[in-house]
Amino acid sequence: MTDMIIENKVFDGFDYSEKELAKGSYDDCTFVNCNFSHSDLSNIDFMESKFANCDFSLVKISNTSLKNVKFENCKLLGLNFSDCNDFLLSVEFEECNLNFTSFSKLKLKGIEFRDCSMQEIDFAEADLSKSLFDNCNLDRAIFSRTNLEKSDFRTSYNYSFDPETNRIKNAKFSMSGVMGLLDKYDIKVE
Repeated sequence: MTDMIIENKVFDGFDYSEKELAKGSYDDCTFVNCNFSHSDLSNIDFMESKFANCDFSLVKISNTSLKNVKFENCKLLGLNFSDCNDFLLSVEFEECNLNFTSFSKLKLKGIEFRDCSMQEIDFAEADLSKSLFDNCNLDRAIFSRTNLEKSDFRTSYNYSFDPETNRIKNAKFSMSGVMGLLDKYDIKVE
């Protein structure tokens, strides 16, 4: 049996935590007010698609393809994006809750995060060069051997990482945010 190809379809208000989304390729589809919580979206392809007001808490995304996918006002707690198919991986997040997610070791040059909660998110060894972090809460986010060159943190807050173990050449920070780069020195600036 071959996987289905679904194009240009809107899915509104479906609960996929009870009955899982059919395996296949979803091209230029929109998912609105859908619940995917605890479901398995492994081996599904999403291309040029959008998710709005959806719950993805603890979803399995092993070998899932996300190509030019936008998430708006979605809850994505505990997802491991590192399990996705990284070929042509391209995602964007706006007003999302990404707490406890992982993007470890992924190449996400130019990714955009706008107005997101990203507490305890894992960016270890990821390439986030030229990325935008616009008004995001990065409390206890993990940056370790992460490429942040030319990334923009000017409006984000609560980030803390070591400039000696991360690449930050030409990254942009606000004056108040620079303190997060000095945390390891345990100093007081008044």
